[in-house]
Amino acid sequence: MRRCLELARKGAGSVSPNPMVGCVIVKEGKVIGEGFHERFGGAHAEVNAIRSASESVEGADVFVNLEPCSFFGKTPPCADLLIEKKVKRVHLCMLDPNPRVNGNGVRKLKEAGIEVDVGLLAEDSRDLNEAFIKHITTGFPFVTLKIAQSLDGKIALNNRKSKYITSGDSLKRVHSLRSEVDAVLVGAGTVSSDNPSLTVRLVEGRSPVRIVIDGNLNSPLESSMFHDHESEVILFHSVSSRGKAGRKMAALERQGVRLIRLRGNKTGKVPLKALLKAIGELGIASVMVEGGGDLFSAFIREKLADKIELFVAPVILGDGIGFSDGMSIRDLGKGIRLNRTQVTQLGVDQLITAYF
Repeated sequence: MRRCLELARKGAGSVSPNPMVGCVIVKEGKVIGEGFHERFGGAHAEVNAIRSASESVEGADVFVNLEPCSFFGKTPPCADLLIEKKVKRVHLCMLDPNPRVNGNGVRKLKEAGIEVDVGLLAEDSRDLNEAFIKHITTGFPFVTLKIAQSLDGKIALNNRKSKYITSGDSLKRVHSLRSEVDAVLVGAGTVSSDNPSLTVRLVEGRSPVRIVIDGNLNSPLESSMFHDHESEVILFHSVSSRGKAGRKMAALERQGVRLIRLRGNKTGKVPLKALLKAIGELGIASVMVEGGGDLFSAFIREKLADKIELFVAPVILGDGIGFSDGMSIRDLGKGIRLNRTQVTQLGVDQLITAYF
């Protein structure tokens, strides 16, 4: 099953909004086939594993990290295929949380006389597909905050300059993280001060959808991401298409930027919950928020973040901007405590991964 999960991870960045799934087929103590879901719309893991089998899979044990599908979607049901091929046993990490499948695949297999075992390495499987699970059960994307800061907790100088606080090792890891999420999100302030490209230049993989939250359309037209065509750019705003705003919208659309209007508050800011709902409806299952400080604070304050990837550099910046400056906590007992913390050394930097 560990090999199954290893195979499943190979689909990271390519199969969303589907889950990452791997499959290993064993017969008489020998692995005779293996495969994984390689791309959205493509063959599922069970199909690829059976196709790769060195002999008949009849009577074999099948290890798969997620319950085989039980309905016709872009591909036929995998549960039906396993029944047709007369496998003996199916070992699963977990049931599929998709309401269209949840338990139905197992029921089909059992009714056909196939033994089913559920629960092996279940926690590992849930971690692997945390974004899929949240999106399919709530409609909202899984939200990760990616923050790079100094040792004294500053993400930028007072003049908003922040390129680059952390090292090249950290930057490469950030690009790797980008390649595994559906979208990255920044605010208009970050677009103006950093002119980020938000691509995956330093690693192999596809660049994510780039989302800008810009209620009043303050982002500069000359910003790099509006012109490079490396991946889709979606800009959420709250203004009408009249006058000067309308001309700016037309210019952005000519550059291929997709504009989506959401109702803003009195100051024109787009409510984050409405934003995430709209993002989820686009089929985007995972979002990595990359700045700035006001946006980080808002996501934490409104309890809309699921995970944090905090890169810490051994540098002191003194007076500057912190990622939680927009929050006010006056009681130590009410501090936001994260869990499942993991620390990784990246050259001279440290990466702290934790969950809200």
